Amino acid sequence: MTRAILRAIQDDITTLSVDAIVNAANSTLLGGGGVDGAIHRAAGPDLLRECRKLNGCEPGDARITGGYRLPARRVIHAVGPVWHGGGKGEPAILASCYRKSMALAAVENLRSIAFPCISTGVCGYPVELAAQVAIDTVRAAIAKPSSIGEVVFCCFSPFDLAIYEARLARFKSVPPP
Repeated sequence: MTRAILRAIQDDITTLSVDAIVNAANSTLLGGGGVDGAIHRAAGPDLLRECRKLNGCEPGDARITGGYRLPARRVIHAVGPVWHGGGKGEPAILASCYRKSMALAAVENLRSIAFPCISTGVCGYPVELAAQVAIDTVRAAIAKPSSIGEVVFCCFSPFDLAIYEARLARFKSVPPP
């Protein structure tokens, strides 16, 4: 089994041709603003119909649905934490989002997955801290054998991309934990 490739890009996550994209969802899973709203709009009404059957999702957890009109065949809905300064378990909740998303992708035997910068928008999680949690958690997940061969961190802004690229560059020569 080959080691998974991790990379960061700046793009619209709804246009990526990967096996699964991750939605930075709210706990209702019924759409909202930012990435969540964009994914629901691009996937069409069938995504909302399927999400209604899931009865929501707690912060730190994830659910998987079809991709419908998206190029990605699956959507993994991960509910991240709202930032309250870091003292209310936010890093552990965010790490759980990434771990559970990677686990769902592995169970579904998916080969590629794209993550947005979960919780960094309206939830207010500082991008530098969120990138550290995201990359460290994904690196630990890919250290275990699975079907996943590519992980994309899809950034909305050039600022976010620079942070993710710098963090990924630090690990090019360091094996995962």
